[in-house]
Amino acid sequence: MTFNILISDPLSEDGIYPLRQAEGMNIVIETGWSPEELANRISEFDALLVRSQTQVTADIIAKATNLKIIGRAGVGVDNIDLTAATERGIIVVNAPDGNTNSAAEHTMAMLMSLARKIPQAFHALKNNEWDRKKYVGVELKNKTLGVIGLGRIGAEVAARAQGQRMNVIAYDPFLTAEKALKMGIDFGSVEDVLRKADFITVHTPLMKETKHLINADAFKLMKDGVQIINCARGGIIDEEALYDAIVSKKVDGAALDVFEQEPAVNHKLLTLAEVIATPHLGASTIEAQESVAIDVSQDVVDFLNGGVVRNPVNLPSVSKEIMLKIEPYFNLSEKLGAFLMGLTNEVIEEVNIYYSGDLAGFEVSPLTRNTLKGMLKRHLGEHVNEVNAKFFADRIGIQINEHKSTASRGFTNLMTVEVTTASGTRRVAGTLLNGLGARIVKVDNYIIDVVPEGHIVFIKHKDQPGAIGRVGTLLAKENINIATMQVGRSTLGGDAIMMLTIDKHIEQNEIVRLKELEDIYDVTAIDL
Repeated sequence: MTFNILISDPLSEDGIYPLRQAEGMNIVIETGWSPEELANRISEFDALLVRSQTQVTADIIAKATNLKIIGRAGVGVDNIDLTAATERGIIVVNAPDGNTNSAAEHTMAMLMSLARKIPQAFHALKNNEWDRKKYVGVELKNKTLGVIGLGRIGAEVAARAQGQRMNVIAYDPFLTAEKALKMGIDFGSVEDVLRKADFITVHTPLMKETKHLINADAFKLMKDGVQIINCARGGIIDEEALYDAIVSKKVDGAALDVFEQEPAVNHKLLTLAEVIATPHLGASTIEAQESVAIDVSQDVVDFLNGGVVRNPVNLPSVSKEIMLKIEPYFNLSEKLGAFLMGLTNEVIEEVNIYYSGDLAGFEVSPLTRNTLKGMLKRHLGEHVNEVNAKFFADRIGIQINEHKSTASRGFTNLMTVEVTTASGTRRVAGTLLNGLGARIVKVDNYIIDVVPEGHIVFIKHKDQPGAIGRVGTLLAKENINIATMQVGRSTLGGDAIMMLTIDKHIEQNEIVRLKELEDIYDVTAIDL
C-alpha cells in the first residue's frame, strides 16, 4: 500500500531520511502553498508534516478526509487545531526531546557570556574601544546556580553547570531529596533558590502559575548582584520588574533569549548595558532541526505501518461504544486530579485510582490518563494531555495503579483518586448524579457534596461554634461572596472541613488572614 505524505514546511533531507527509507511512502514537498491551496489539496494525503509556518486550522482539517496523522517537527503545536484533529480521529505527534541539548547548550553559552561580559566587550572592540578594566567578569567556579524547573532542559543545564564546578540548587514540583542526592545537587523551594543563587536560570513552561514568577517580590529575595538567564519562555520573568532591578543595581546582569512580545525590537531592556540577548535561538541548531524532523518522520512511518508512536500529543480515537460509556466521566476525572493536586503541596510518589460500580466493567484507561492530566497540568502546563500524561508521570517517577470493584459503595459509579507522599495519603472521591452532573462526595474521610468547578476554598478546622461564622465575616470584610458552603466532620467537636465556592480568586494575603482565625488549622485555595 502506498501512503501520500505532504511536507508543507522546510525540513532537511537528513530529517526526512526515515520517510525516504520506508517502503510505500510517496513524499510530496510543497512549502509555498497558500492556505487555500492547502485546503484544496489536503484530501489527497495520508500524513502531513509541518514546522511552525503552516497553520493547520479546523477548516483545513475538515477537508482532510484521508489524513491519518500530523507530525510537528518541534515541541509546540500552537499552529495545529488539536480539538479538530481529535474529533476527526487524526493523531498529532511532535518531538519534545529533539531540542533538549540545543536549548541547554544555549543556556550555558548565555550564562558564560553574561559572567564574562563577552558581548559587551566585543561590541566595544567593534567600535574601536580597547577597555580591559571596564569588562572584568566573574568566574563560575564555586558560584551557585539556581535552576527553577528541572525537566529535560533544566536537568541538562544543571549537569553542565556542575562541569563548570558550580554549586547547583534547584526547585521543581517533582524533585525529591532522593533525586537531588542522585544528581549531586541541592534542592529547596522557589524562595530557597532565589535567596541562595548567584546566577538564576528558569526552565518552566509558561502558564498561569509561572507567569511573572520572577517578579518584584522575587527580586527582593535575591542576593545583591545576582544575574538572571531566561532561555525558556517569555513571560516567566516580569520584564518591567527586571528593568527596575537592573537600574537599581540589585541585578548585575541578565541574559535573555525570549521575551513576552516577540520580535522584541526597540525593547527598553535592550537599552541597558547589563543585558545581553538573542532572538529566540534556543533550538536553532542544525542538529536540533534535524533531530526533531527525524523524530516525527519516524513516528509517521511507524504509525502508517500499524506501529505505536512515541510522542503523541492528542488522544487517539477510540470506538464509539467505549466513548459513549466513558465520555461523561472525562470532566469529573480531570477535576478530581486537579483538585487533589491543589490539595497536595508535596512531591507525589504514587497514585491509586479506584473505579467502583458500573465503571468497573468499562475500559477506564482513558479516564486514568485524564485524571493524570488534571494532576500534572498544574505544574507542567497545557501541553500535558490525555495521551502523554502517563508518559510524563512515568518520567517523573510517579507509580500509577488502577483498581476495579463492582461494589457500588452507595453510588452507581464512583471514582476515588488517592495520592501518596512522604507524609501520608490524601484522597478525593467523585461521581455523576443524574441530572445534576459531577460531584465531589468525599475528601479524605469527610463526606461532602460539592460541584468541582470555579474558585474553591478548602478549610480544615476544629468543629467548634463560631468557626464558620468567623470565616464568613472575614470574607465579607474582604468583599468576597460565598456562593456555596459544605461542611464535613469526623466527630462532634473534633476535626472538620469546610469547602466554600466563592465568586472570585482569593489572594494569598487573604488566605493568611483566614489561617490566623481561631480554630482554623489550614486553608487552601483551588481553582478548577
